[in-house]
Amino acid sequence: MLAVERRNLILEKLQDEKKVVVSELSTIFGVSEETIRRDLDRLDREGLATKSYGGAILNENTSFDMPFIVRKKRNTQGKQVIAGLVSSLVQEGDHIILDPSTTAVAIVKALKARKRLTVITNSIEVLVELSDVSGWDVISTGGTLRENYLALVGPKAVEGISCFNADKVILSCKGIHLEKGITDGNEMFSEVKQAMLRSAKQRILAADHTKFGNVAFSQICTLAAIDMVVTDVCPGQEWMNYFAEKGIKCLYGRENDGREDHNDSLYQQ
Repeated sequence: MLAVERRNLILEKLQDEKKVVVSELSTIFGVSEETIRRDLDRLDREGLATKSYGGAILNENTSFDMPFIVRKKRNTQGKQVIAGLVSSLVQEGDHIILDPSTTAVAIVKALKARKRLTVITNSIEVLVELSDVSGWDVISTGGTLRENYLALVGPKAVEGISCFNADKVILSCKGIHLEKGITDGNEMFSEVKQAMLRSAKQRILAADHTKFGNVAFSQICTLAAIDMVVTDVCPGQEWMNYFAEKGIKCLYGRENDGREDHNDSLYQQ
């Protein structure tokens, strides 16, 4: 097993259990405790974990993003619900912009039965997912590859997006807050997403219920810049009142009733 694969598995365990122990990890992966300590040192330097006596704890600061391969395994059911709702909004022949989120990957999987779509994206994973789809125009923004995130960012990515005028942009985020707006963990990601918003007629935020109330490091935009929010669970009455006041449509998969299961029902404000 490569070191990066082992560190990603350690991150998955941290996400699930919030802490890990060196001796236990050494047994699980069949490597020395010193090797595990080096892994934890690396995760600590990257801001993803905080070393503690005999192990490490998860850094839950929302300014840090987990690698794509770790994030894609979180709340997969919620992302599938969102993808189903978003797919109902996309018409054949649409030109859509997608960000490099794990939710975007779920969305293109749900859209594969459609014909004559044009997708513009800075997501390597979306490009790979659509590599076997015929009849679509799939356009890469270009840009600089961001390590561990499978995303193209930087001035070239912004310039690439700015060349287009799309029907819809569908993007995700790390935090949605009534006062702080829509935020992400990294300024470079926010800059690209801002360009995406400027290049589309309809602006759709697709984010699961865990993002509501969070504030990350870099602001993408205010809530007023969004036309529609699509989520897996009703965000609550305060949010629904705000959306109604601001004229923002909200689609969600189910009511917030404390149940763990999701269904295919569609609710709309």
